[in-house]
Amino acid sequence: MEKRIPLIGEDFPEMKVKTTHGVLSLPEEYKGKWFVLFSHPGDFTPVCTTEFVGFQKRYQKFRELNCELIGLSVDQVFSHIKWAEWIEETLGVKIEFPIIADEMGEVGMTLGLIHPAKGTNTVRAVFIVDPKGKIRAILYYPQELGRNMDEILRMVKGFQVADKNGVAIPADWPNNEIIGDHVIIPPAADVKTAAERKGKEGCYDWWFCHKSL
Repeated sequence: MEKRIPLIGEDFPEMKVKTTHGVLSLPEEYKGKWFVLFSHPGDFTPVCTTEFVGFQKRYQKFRELNCELIGLSVDQVFSHIKWAEWIEETLGVKIEFPIIADEMGEVGMTLGLIHPAKGTNTVRAVFIVDPKGKIRAILYYPQELGRNMDEILRMVKGFQVADKNGVAIPADWPNNEIIGDHVIIPPAADVKTAAERKGKEGCYDWWFCHKSL
């Protein structure tokens, strides 16, 4: 059966992975935590290097959100280690999160990371997984375009705010062009509530209400 990308809302597939921090069981290793798994085409490449530095510089911010990072490519562990050493020695940034060595491409095939037109290299994919092991978001980037780490950090923060408060998160939150750092209240589900919301402060209409937290 052909492997496909797991869908948003599905369980992250159970797997054992070889990493720079030893063998880890996913998603069990991060049970009770959020984690971001991100794949890159290859070690010792310029765009990937800028991404790893970007993730590491925000690693503490991710951990403050109870979120861990884990990288992945088809390179071997020794390559990951040497590349991380190069980054530290040359750029002064120590990579502290584990990197999966998916030498046989098994993880890539399971997660749908191998692009037929790109040989055996993994594409730039991002999986955001919640503390219950559910996939909450999947992002895909071509090899020539590096990711925006602040957006990924914003997404984790937004999911947590939405889950905790039962709200939706507007575009560019917390700097939305209409409602600033407010969040969106779920639309009215009945006629009575819809009528009550009309003209109410914080409501543009019965289906578009917002509030601060």
